[in-house]
Amino acid sequence: MRMPPDFIDDDYPADPYPGTRPDGSFVQVGGSGYHVEPSEDVPSRWTIEGRDLDEELAEHGVAPLGERLPVLAYGSNVNPSKISWLRDRLGLRGPVVVIGARCHGIVAVWSAGVRARDGQRPAVLAGMPGVIERHAVWLVTPDQRAVLDECEGRGQRYRLCEVHAPVRLDDGRVLESVLAYTARPEALRPDVPIHLNRSPLVVDGHLVRCADVGQDDAVRLVGEQAASDGLLVAEIEGEPSGPTLAELYG
Repeated sequence: MRMPPDFIDDDYPADPYPGTRPDGSFVQVGGSGYHVEPSEDVPSRWTIEGRDLDEELAEHGVAPLGERLPVLAYGSNVNPSKISWLRDRLGLRGPVVVIGARCHGIVAVWSAGVRARDGQRPAVLAGMPGVIERHAVWLVTPDQRAVLDECEGRGQRYRLCEVHAPVRLDDGRVLESVLAYTARPEALRPDVPIHLNRSPLVVDGHLVRCADVGQDDAVRLVGEQAASDGLLVAEIEGEPSGPTLAELYG
């Protein structure tokens, strides 16, 4: 990016999980972030410093927005410092496009399990009819999505699914379903190790939304695990073939 950044990673620390996140939509590259804004005056419908975002992506030699897959980010993957961690540890490449979104009927809740590497309680996605919660959508290239597979433990803790729930992007467009990493059925059982368990936590009969309780309190919660995450999903086998953003809107 040729312009000065709007923020750097240090402005948004990753700990405690899930870290802090910028308001609105942004592109992160090289430890720096740049706000992007919706606009109907450019083909991609998104601008960076008044310029079509696709033009900026082309200068980096990467795919335009329309060729990317939307993947819901509801935990630490909206945190810029975590994105740089993915670059350093897992080889994530290229600008990461993060579009703000309002999710209808799906929420981030605290898991009954904890993370193996630091004992913090991770987020899992759960159904909660009637609730609207703000998260974000990564518009990913195939190699970026492969990095997310590794980070999320696809096949161990999480599975990649098409989640059937409306998601309204900050440019006003609505996805009737979205790709997301959700708990594997095997990770919803009571007999799995705590580091693999991704069942939603139930306290006093209710799921605990991440938006309501911070990590410092979440790690001390005592409850039981839900029997289901309440989501309507279709698991993706192998490589997702789409739809890309352009295919969703024609």
